[in-house]
Amino acid sequence: MKLVHGFCAAVIAVVGVLTCLSGARDAFAARTIVSFPKPVIDEPIANVRGQEVAVLSGGCFWGVQAVFQHTRGVISATSGYSGGEARTAHYEMVGRGNTGHAESVKVVFDPSQITFGQLLMIFFSVAHNPTELDKQGPDWGTQYRSAVFFSSDEQKRVAQAYITQLDAAEVYPQKIVTQVVPLNGFYPAESYHQDYLKHHQDSPYIQINDLPKLAELKKQYPQLYRDY
Repeated sequence: MKLVHGFCAAVIAVVGVLTCLSGARDAFAARTIVSFPKPVIDEPIANVRGQEVAVLSGGCFWGVQAVFQHTRGVISATSGYSGGEARTAHYEMVGRGNTGHAESVKVVFDPSQITFGQLLMIFFSVAHNPTELDKQGPDWGTQYRSAVFFSSDEQKRVAQAYITQLDAAEVYPQKIVTQVVPLNGFYPAESYHQDYLKHHQDSPYIQINDLPKLAELKKQYPQLYRDY
């Protein structure tokens, strides 16, 4: 990601924003419908406060983390790596695209305030474009793949049913390519990747690729949006 981001910044400096912008296709721009459907199959709202975990991969973790940090009911969102081994869960190694890892975000949420299905609704509608295979916007490689790393049979059931529902409704002109795979480990990313959007809002990459996601989250789901 560092090489791609640095390249985009250089391109912007030389030939302007539009060159880099042409490669950043956000999920909400690719959809065929305006109102995103809610999941038909979902976990119920819990009767008591508690904590559950969802691990989601949707391209560069900077923007995905920020989206869920602005989502009501989310206790914490941490950028990291999933899909590979602990020994290769390092940014320089993951960036080679051969570790099995995907840049991911661990979302700890209160199931009495928001459901796993509602998190998936945000994930599929504004956090990324789930029809892009092994890429997301200007970032390419298996480390940017779309994936739901489930930690229970119920999460697997909800995720698979929702993908089937969205494909049947032809929400996107292409099929969703999101993987639904077991969570075998989550490894937090280096400290300089955490809260990246919050601390780098002047970055051209953030302005082009990620700030529009927050605007769309607030627009589409005002009842689920919160400020920092």
